[in-house]
Amino acid sequence: MIVKTLFDYLLALILLPILLPVILILVLISTLDTGSFGLFSQTRVGKNGQFFQIYKIRTMKGAYDVAVTTEKTHKVTLIGKFFRNSKLDELPQIFNILLGQMSFVGPRPDVPGYADQLQGEDRIILKVKPGITGPAQIAFKNEEEILVLQENPLKYNDEVLWPEKVKINKKYVQNQSFWSDLNYIFKTIF
Repeated sequence: MIVKTLFDYLLALILLPILLPVILILVLISTLDTGSFGLFSQTRVGKNGQFFQIYKIRTMKGAYDVAVTTEKTHKVTLIGKFFRNSKLDELPQIFNILLGQMSFVGPRPDVPGYADQLQGEDRIILKVKPGITGPAQIAFKNEEEILVLQENPLKYNDEVLWPEKVKINKKYVQNQSFWSDLNYIFKTIF
């Protein structure tokens, strides 16, 4: 665990001077595109079920972004769609890593009502810091496309995607290693 924590901090510190100008440009573009400040925070569930504020580039018009969108709330801008597809909206999470709230690799931090409600063996997922990327994130990289095709996206997420993510994340936590983390980072980039 110490190796993972050191790796996270050192990589974040190395990347910060490179990413900070990019993040500032993305915030400016997003502010102009959405009409709201381009950086936003949202409550997520972290290690040990503790809530924290995750930082992201705003991709939707309106006061807030939602985790699972429906036709009525789907307000992603054209530029926002590009930011999401390219994962540029995730870059500010480097600050969450530096604050010790996240890791580069781990289960994605969910909005309240999911990970914080886990029971029994499933709670093992909360023993590690959530990550910017991870096995479930890679497996469901096209999650938004899947949900848009569903008649009831929230129900599909809750009954199909979420249980599958829990299985994948449990397996990750049970078999976690520094080398597997490097592999997930590699898969995410390439």
